[in-house]
Amino acid sequence: MCGLAAFLFGAHLAMTARLIDGLALARELRGALGARAEALAARGGRPGLAVILVGEDPASAVYVRNKVKACAEHGLHSVLEKYPATLAEAELLARVAALNADPAIHGVLVQMPLPRHIDPAKVIAAIDSAKDVDGYSLRSAGELMSGLPGLRPCTPLGCMKLIERTGVALRGRHAVVIGRSNTVGKPMALLLLQADATVTVCHSRTGDLARHTRGADVVVAAVGRRNTLGADMVKPGAVVIDVGMNRDDAGKLCGDVDFAAVRAALGPQGWITPVPGGVGPMTITMLLANTVDAAERRLRAGAAA
Repeated sequence: MCGLAAFLFGAHLAMTARLIDGLALARELRGALGARAEALAARGGRPGLAVILVGEDPASAVYVRNKVKACAEHGLHSVLEKYPATLAEAELLARVAALNADPAIHGVLVQMPLPRHIDPAKVIAAIDSAKDVDGYSLRSAGELMSGLPGLRPCTPLGCMKLIERTGVALRGRHAVVIGRSNTVGKPMALLLLQADATVTVCHSRTGDLARHTRGADVVVAAVGRRNTLGADMVKPGAVVIDVGMNRDDAGKLCGDVDFAAVRAALGPQGWITPVPGGVGPMTITMLLANTVDAAERRLRAGAAA
């Protein structure tokens, strides 16, 4: 790149929103989690995560592999159980029950999606709430809604850490969540409410989405649809968290946000997460955090007994 081109490129970047580096934050947090895991191991309670994979879904296999690898790299014990797609629902429930009773396991995760003949709600309900490191159970949802201590869903919890990284205080701010799923949208809204933000939840039936997002100090896009959030839908200086995982026409990974256009529209006072390298690394990091938290809770409960 010639000198003039480099100067112009640098000047352009200086006028765009700052990146929230999920990879860097994940590395930092995982270092601290590794230290906590070793401290627990020294007391006889190394954190243990069991992951069950049913079927041959390629994306699920990648996710599971990354989760197990992260455990090994940061001092957590992990167990990976793989089963064919023909596994009976009763057999899966029996394995969950066995892991619930295993004192070496502090977190149980059944990778979704499951084969059609298995009811995911029934499987989630079967996981001991003290080991529900995905934060999906009814009890976990109730604890979140009530503001009680508990295990929170990993992706929304990671989003909160990314917002915290910007230094932007949420109290009194207007946050818009695009998406109302039980796994991201709804818990995300509740976590933002607990941080004293004023929250609007939008979804596929919301009329004039841009009217809501233009006034937002924070926008969390979590609908799984490319270019849901465009440059004319944000105000300068806002924080944009992109939870989406999609593919563009060239097959390249992208999010729900028109990244380049929105980054420019936010201006130098704004913040935005990239895809990849934003929310994704933080989701697995929060899974490790939940597993360590579950192990620490059990150790405290044993000491108090």
